[in-house]
Amino acid sequence: MKVAYVVPRYGTEVLGGAEYGARMLAERLVSMLGWDVEVLTTCALDARTWAEGYPAGEVDLNGVLVRRFRSAAGRDPGFEAFSDSVLRSPESASPADGQRWIDLQGPVNPEVIAAAVEGDADLVVFYPYLYHPTVRGMPAVGRRSVLHPAAHDEPPLRLPLFRDVFAAAGGLVFQTHGERRLAEHLFPVATTPQIVMGLGVEPAAGDAAAARGVTGLGEGDPFLLCLGRVDDGKGTGLLARFFAAYKDRHPGPLKLILAGPVADRPPQHRDVVVTGPVDEAVKWGLLREAQAFVSPSPFEAFSIVLIEAWTAGVPVLVNAACLATTEHVRRSAGGLVFGGYAQFEVAVERLTGDAALRSGLARRGGAYVGRNFTWPVIIDRYRGFLERAAARAAG
Repeated sequence: MKVAYVVPRYGTEVLGGAEYGARMLAERLVSMLGWDVEVLTTCALDARTWAEGYPAGEVDLNGVLVRRFRSAAGRDPGFEAFSDSVLRSPESASPADGQRWIDLQGPVNPEVIAAAVEGDADLVVFYPYLYHPTVRGMPAVGRRSVLHPAAHDEPPLRLPLFRDVFAAAGGLVFQTHGERRLAEHLFPVATTPQIVMGLGVEPAAGDAAAARGVTGLGEGDPFLLCLGRVDDGKGTGLLARFFAAYKDRHPGPLKLILAGPVADRPPQHRDVVVTGPVDEAVKWGLLREAQAFVSPSPFEAFSIVLIEAWTAGVPVLVNAACLATTEHVRRSAGGLVFGGYAQFEVAVERLTGDAALRSGLARRGGAYVGRNFTWPVIIDRYRGFLERAAARAAG
């Protein structure tokens, strides 16, 4: 079977987010099933501007044929101002404003869409819902389209134009039950073939010494860990403020490590360490050494790093505003939730002061991952769903 993925950017340098999820799935359809998989994408590396970081053309990445096309436009300089005005009341946006919002956001790439329409793939998988290639491409591809929305409850999801995008899908792949309920609440998709699947993880031993070297911490120094883009939109600014307030009330050796690309650097604090991007060995070393993993983001569609934390044997603390991460905690009983500073303070006190609690939460989280998010489990379910979708499209 041949599958084509349409994503706004793609590459081994793209870590986290929907594009990373697409790469994990594409590579395993090749390595585990022997399917023919290609990716149709732009030359972009920077998701904020869609600035081109890759050359146009074809390249083989881990058995996946990646075809990159130059975009006609990236993110328009006027997008943010226009977006702020439209998203004040997204439900009432006119069709013209909705289409303009998509075009200004970018990346605008007619060649990607043409390649998807004209290609011979049995299925064309669009991932995620939010960008121009999906909005323009899915209606053009028609019955062969499968959508991984990677949606969470955010203002753009309520733009009326996305009703047609979701309705055009021949199949829907959700990452959590909450995402599925959200889509069914907003769009006429209850009868569309669909699956709740998530993503798999492959644990690594990690390098504890390298992790300590990157952070400057000594052997045995306790820390909370937040992995991913250091971005106020991801809640890292909120987390840094809460942690600073916590340390004012609870002096001691505990540190907060923020590891990932830095978009919005938090105010300097002696107990907050911002490392910048880290490699896989350091990432897993940090995970295995942390007292707890903290996910402060209110907007996550799945959160692969949360699953990785449980795989590493670490309990988690998540933002109550996030549909996906709170679902994981509720279904696993593998972590705690905070909705404001008071709950954050109590949760940190419990996690850092009770080794038995940490161990029990981590154990239950690991069992949840084992039942649901190993790659053999994921790919077996995904194969069946895609084969049925291809049969419907062919019929």
